[in-house]
Amino acid sequence: MKYLANKPPYVICGVDEAGKGSVLGPMVVAAVGCREIEDLADLPIRDSKALRPKQREALYEILFRDFSIAIVTIDASGIDDARSRMSMNTCVAELHAEAIRGLQPEYAYVDACDVNAERYGQTVAGLLDFPCRIVAEHRADARHKIVGAASVVAKVTRDRAIRELEQQYGTIGSGYPSDTVTIEFLRGYIRDHGSPPPCARRSWKTVTNLCQTTMQDFA
Repeated sequence: MKYLANKPPYVICGVDEAGKGSVLGPMVVAAVGCREIEDLADLPIRDSKALRPKQREALYEILFRDFSIAIVTIDASGIDDARSRMSMNTCVAELHAEAIRGLQPEYAYVDACDVNAERYGQTVAGLLDFPCRIVAEHRADARHKIVGAASVVAKVTRDRAIRELEQQYGTIGSGYPSDTVTIEFLRGYIRDHGSPPPCARRSWKTVTNLCQTTMQDFA
């Protein structure tokens, strides 16, 4: 699913994702466009993880009001399907390219999802059907405000999706394997239903291992 703000293409965009390593829920890729970097000068933007939730929400509203936005979301089953055909890094590169295509910028700064940032940038550029200079860097969300802006949009969008899942399933935590609340939710669901919930990424080792251990415990 893709949402495009109804604004004209901009010259520069930043791209980042949220939820790549999560075991529950979607991964969200966001692109934020501006005419020049100085457009962001007055906004207190940095890596979304360094901001409080209320700060992210406030910035999210400003970004949607004043900038061009593209959002691409892939749910758990979509991720499982993609991983059956390609690596996770390739999947992310395809989604980054899709978000960039929504804005058609001349330059795009992306948070590299490969140990080789230059190679990752070349991969994303090769997926585009228009000329765009890709600048891929590690920790780009902390180094470039435009990528930090994309980080905020992606994080808020994913957090809202997790809250929607909680309305369906109850408390599920953050969705990450390091979250004990998430793991306990998965363990309980598998125990009660005999299989993971639809919002779980079944291709993740975390889910596979929980299925094996939980069913053994209750065999």
